[in-house]
Amino acid sequence: MPAFVTLSGRSVRLEPLSLAVVDDLVAAASEDRSTYTFTRVPAGRDEMASYVEAAQAEQAEGRTMPFAIRWLDTGRIVGATRLMHLEYWQGPLPWPPGARGMVGDVPSVADIGYTWLAASAQRRGVNLESKHLMLSLAFDTWRVHRVSLKADVRNLRSRTAIEGIGAHFDGVRRADSRGADDTVRDTAYYSILDSEWPAVREHLHRRLGLVEAA
Repeated sequence: MPAFVTLSGRSVRLEPLSLAVVDDLVAAASEDRSTYTFTRVPAGRDEMASYVEAAQAEQAEGRTMPFAIRWLDTGRIVGATRLMHLEYWQGPLPWPPGARGMVGDVPSVADIGYTWLAASAQRRGVNLESKHLMLSLAFDTWRVHRVSLKADVRNLRSRTAIEGIGAHFDGVRRADSRGADDTVRDTAYYSILDSEWPAVREHLHRRLGLVEAA
């Protein structure tokens, strides 16, 4: 499984998700929660601690890499995100079909998900830079073949953010899962392939102001 890393950008640092930051996460999640209609965000210390412990258990199995998001402009923890559903395609094909393959040194594909931000950090570039840092790790370091992202089909705000990254819309899976509002939700799926990453990276660099104007 991949070694855990801290990812640092100009205004965001993604740090290991741990019980040490539970109180900071609770404070972030306790701001205006009206934007969380379609996103499940832990409420209260007990629920947040359980959320962190569950993420750490998956991390120990090599299936996820969870981060706390520190906004360097304020120095505060303002949310969480993770690289998840890590799959390893090295070695022989697993048998019987559906069995988990052997965990390798680096993933072959990954999802980005479980992203939430405090209201004060939304629409401030925090999400965009966080996604750039995780995509760079996945494609430039791990050399994955694909990164997937998804959102409740009704969550136009999240879908707009995903499309703004440059991800390809793959389609909608109907009756995909239980929604955060306790309904059966349809899910919009997006992806970025390794062949598409150079163009997406250039697009993100322009949006983040990481390239000089010609």
